[in-house]
Amino acid sequence: MKIIKSIYLVALSAASLGVVSCGASGDNQGLEYAPQMYHSVAYEPLTQIQNEEAGSWLSNREDGKGEFYNSNVHNPHNMNMREPVPNTVPRNQYGMLPYRLKVADLTGADSVQNPIEVSEDVLKEGEHTYMQYCLPCHGPAGQGDGKVGEVIGGVANLTGGAYINLTEGHIFHVITHGKGRMGAHASQITPERRWKIVHYVKQVIQKQ
Repeated sequence: MKIIKSIYLVALSAASLGVVSCGASGDNQGLEYAPQMYHSVAYEPLTQIQNEEAGSWLSNREDGKGEFYNSNVHNPHNMNMREPVPNTVPRNQYGMLPYRLKVADLTGADSVQNPIEVSEDVLKEGEHTYMQYCLPCHGPAGQGDGKVGEVIGGVANLTGGAYINLTEGHIFHVITHGKGRMGAHASQITPERRWKIVHYVKQVIQKQ
């Protein structure tokens, strides 16, 4: 019996020690399996860590170097990132340049052309996005009679008045930056989807 009790006592002590040793609080993260998976080291784009011993306490690299040592040492100027070609700006898959018009530049927005060609698929995607983001205020037919619009009031009726003559660039600009009671949606809707909403508004809701 004494032996069995001793075994139970040792097992209980080992289990208690295991639970305590795995506790984490403050700066103590406890014991971790494969810590590199939890604390991955991001490369700095404009610099490189060239000290081969940096992070050696954490490393299990096959080349024997420290975990923080940048492996991409062949890029010029001691940088991990390639510099863009001078005097160039990025374009996306639709050939679109970054949209940089200021909030108040509605006149400039009027001259911006929709870079996406209208098609049945584009209109379907535009309708889908409109129903997600625009319907609550503007209503299913764009008449400003959505459930939210009825509560807050002052929502534009896209089917009447001066709104019929709004340019595509103007509508895109307002979706992007907001105007009046309407908030900016640039952080929620990608530029491509915004332009597809514009097509849906002009072609389907306004029937132009």
